[in-house]
Amino acid sequence: MVQSRREILQLAASAAAIPLVSCTAWAQVYPSRPVRVVVAAAAGGANDIIMRLIGPWLSERLGQPFIIENRPGGSNNIGTEAVVRAPADGHTLLAISGVNVVSTMLFDKLNFNFLQDIAPVAGTMHTPLVMTVAPSFPAKTIPEFIAYAKANPGRLNFASGGTGTGPHLAGELFKKMTGVNLLHVPYRGEGLALADLLGGQVQVMFNSSIVALESVRAGKLRALGVTTAEHWDALPDVSTVSEFVPGFEARGWFGVGAPKDTPAETIEKLNKAINASLADPRIKARFADLGGIPFFGSPSELRKFVAEEAEKWGAVIRAANIKAE
Repeated sequence: MVQSRREILQLAASAAAIPLVSCTAWAQVYPSRPVRVVVAAAAGGANDIIMRLIGPWLSERLGQPFIIENRPGGSNNIGTEAVVRAPADGHTLLAISGVNVVSTMLFDKLNFNFLQDIAPVAGTMHTPLVMTVAPSFPAKTIPEFIAYAKANPGRLNFASGGTGTGPHLAGELFKKMTGVNLLHVPYRGEGLALADLLGGQVQVMFNSSIVALESVRAGKLRALGVTTAEHWDALPDVSTVSEFVPGFEARGWFGVGAPKDTPAETIEKLNKAINASLADPRIKARFADLGGIPFFGSPSELRKFVAEEAEKWGAVIRAANIKAE
């Protein structure tokens, strides 16, 4: 049968439309199979807890299991590289945090560039740090601490759970902005650092919120200030450090990323779902128990935030000449 020119053109147009229909359908059905969320740290850490809280919520709303997989090691770099190498289809995600940004600047020979190879999807939670001392320490306020440190240069130590951690960098930023001379003492974990702070072997620490909250409420530590720009509802009577050191701000933050070429439609769908989970009263309440605050925002807002964090902490790392252990 001889086909007319009009019929041939109609068939050609239909054939050309098939890829467009397929792409649209793909975006609409995402996720089409279980989603693997890689937590590049051991079970029980903040990112692990966060993803296990919101994972079931996402599974229920998006119709596929969100499976949490712990891939610890190498300052989060092992798990991060696994996601960088994964197919960019939205079915492999990475639980991200400030550790990823810092690792990019501390390690010279990584096989990836976090800032370029991971696409920001959504924030999940941010947390203040709390500047704490033992109850017996002479200073009771930030100004008193600064005056005491300047009167005793080189005699005060500040502890952290390891080189390059958030508490370490917060302490270095405090030194830089106030001109005080504090010696950094890194520990293999925040728990060990806390024990020596309580025992008086070190004098000050910028604790993570959940550790600080428990110890301050129990009267084991004195909180001098919180490191966020705004007051923290969990410790409403504690000043912010920035009230006495203008411009000082440091916070822990957590979120979700994906391989860099993940379709924009998929990222947007995930972003909306994650933001909706953060607004759920039950999840907000659990975050509050952890000393955390929901971290809302668009993918572009998260990208801007991550770039600002990299610039800010890169300057601190260079000024303090911090090297990976």
